[in-house]
Amino acid sequence: MSDSTATERQRKRSQRLSHQGLHRTSIVFHSGCRELLQDVKPYLLDPGLGRQLLTLIALAAPPAPINVAQVAQLSPLRYPGGKTWLVPEIKAWLRGLPRAPKNFVEPFAGGAIVGLSVAAEQLAEHVWLVEKDPAVAAVWRLLVAGTDAEAETLFALIADFPMDAANVARVLDAYPRTPAEAAFKTIVLNRVNRGGILAPGASRMKNGENGRGLRSRWYPETLVKRMRAIRLLRARLSFAEGDAFAAITRFRRDARAAWFIDPPYTASRSSAGKRLYTFSEVDHERLFAELAACAGPVLMTYDETDEVLALARRHDFKVRRVPMKTTHHEVKNELLLTKA
Repeated sequence: MSDSTATERQRKRSQRLSHQGLHRTSIVFHSGCRELLQDVKPYLLDPGLGRQLLTLIALAAPPAPINVAQVAQLSPLRYPGGKTWLVPEIKAWLRGLPRAPKNFVEPFAGGAIVGLSVAAEQLAEHVWLVEKDPAVAAVWRLLVAGTDAEAETLFALIADFPMDAANVARVLDAYPRTPAEAAFKTIVLNRVNRGGILAPGASRMKNGENGRGLRSRWYPETLVKRMRAIRLLRARLSFAEGDAFAAITRFRRDARAAWFIDPPYTASRSSAGKRLYTFSEVDHERLFAELAACAGPVLMTYDETDEVLALARRHDFKVRRVPMKTTHHEVKNELLLTKA
């Protein structure tokens, strides 16, 4: 076969591929990655799978430790007392266990950044999220267990929403008739209230960032992107609306269940929980006692108070102080309490 004939055949083949949206290119890879490249090939030939691959790569990108502003944001919810900053610590804790957990249980899910990170990086076989607040539960129920049609309705409501005071009032005054409307109402409230606070009496943002007012925290494309990423993780996620103690009862004998506990604020009598959370009352004495009796490893996070330190001593939890940097660049200590 002449060189000209081979070149012509190659040209025609390239044209056929181009008509299918496929293009040839050259890449450089190490010989040790040849098998991996073959595994990735189907994702490069299918645009739908390619989008999934990009999403999963973004989710697995290692965040810089401790600095809140630099940790990968997976949750669509802004949450007071959220534990974005703690994600690197929890990943290190899980990887240091003798074996990977079968179940990872987060009984006070809230913004669920920890559980989502564990699911995204496959640090446990399955992640169980539990949340008592019905408004927050509406979001997680739809994203984790809702139908594709319900999810797409929610995404459209977010993408098409004209953010201004009149439309916000219309949404928040209306009674949700569908799962998508219930989740949407929570998202809107979370995005327009100062600090993302959902508790009754929370105030709206006024000036916001750069004088953008209510639009300061409204990023519809970003919100939808995060929610689509969560939908890709559904096989490794389960959600239940209810009390944390019911989840503890269900998994307490499971030695391969790992627990992350972030109760709505501290056990201190001066807790700001009532101002920040709709459901802020927790029996902390009972919580410590029941978790101390669980078969699997436990990690809890609390503000440093005399009450918490006393509970930790009484129930034999190890205490470690961890400095964290807030979004306002303030450094503060939190307690990490662990039980093997």
